[in-house]
Amino acid sequence: MKKPKRWFPIYFIILLVWITGCSSSSEDKSAKMNESNDTVMNSAQSGSAKQVDFYSGKPEQADKSTVAANIKIQNQMVIYQADLQLQVKKFDQTVRILEDKVIKYGGYISESNVSKEGNEQVSGSIKIRIPQKHFQAFLHDAESQAAEVMQRSITGQDVTEEYVDLESRLKSKRVVEERLITFMKSAVKTEDLLKISADLAAVQEEIETIEGKMKFLENQTSLSTINITLYENKIVVPTIDKDKLNTWEKTKKQFMKSINMLLVGLSGLVVFIFGNLPVLAILFILSFLLLYYYKKRKSRNRQE
Repeated sequence: MKKPKRWFPIYFIILLVWITGCSSSSEDKSAKMNESNDTVMNSAQSGSAKQVDFYSGKPEQADKSTVAANIKIQNQMVIYQADLQLQVKKFDQTVRILEDKVIKYGGYISESNVSKEGNEQVSGSIKIRIPQKHFQAFLHDAESQAAEVMQRSITGQDVTEEYVDLESRLKSKRVVEERLITFMKSAVKTEDLLKISADLAAVQEEIETIEGKMKFLENQTSLSTINITLYENKIVVPTIDKDKLNTWEKTKKQFMKSINMLLVGLSGLVVFIFGNLPVLAILFILSFLLLYYYKKRKSRNRQE
């Protein structure tokens, strides 16, 4: 009988510990249940609030983060652009080769300009849209046609995040559009119908704007832009002027000029003599008399 009395305090302590543990676990369970109930009530209240907004005719804003989490884009969307300045030996031939390469890779030329500065320099610029998968291959082909690559720059703009955001916005707007159409079909009052129609038109306009931006990004990422500027410096060799080397024609021409000058001179002399014959006769007589007088006087001086 002494042994049971000795172990009684130990049994009592174990019983107290067991009772305390059970009470704490029950409190934890009740706390967890209360938290879950609060969560359910909050979600129900938030859902009801959204429904109230929606039924009042206001477009519902979907959870963008949830929609974006479900979107998966396998490849990054990058807009590539390159600028090349090439010194070439034969401008026209290089342009034809580049045009053939563009057709080969499935691209197109969106702009082309050619300018000439005299006969010594020819330059031109070409704007090319090429599929992104052939971007690097076309760059190498273009540079291989150059005598010298004067400048080369490549830029890339990552628009993946922007495209994902647009796609998530588009999905949320599609959901709102479908619900507005459903409510429009069930609307009875004219006032509600007009309000829902206005909201539907606004949502559809936003959808068109988003789709336009997405198509623009898809076009810019699927086709890369390459701006090529070509320069050609020509060495101009003077040509032989056949007109200046026609010796026989020049000789005949000069001979006829000499004959004409001689005939003109003789004609002028004849005209001068016969036209001034009276005057010349008088001058001849006076000169003869003066000469005769001079000789006579000289002979007289010798005699003396």
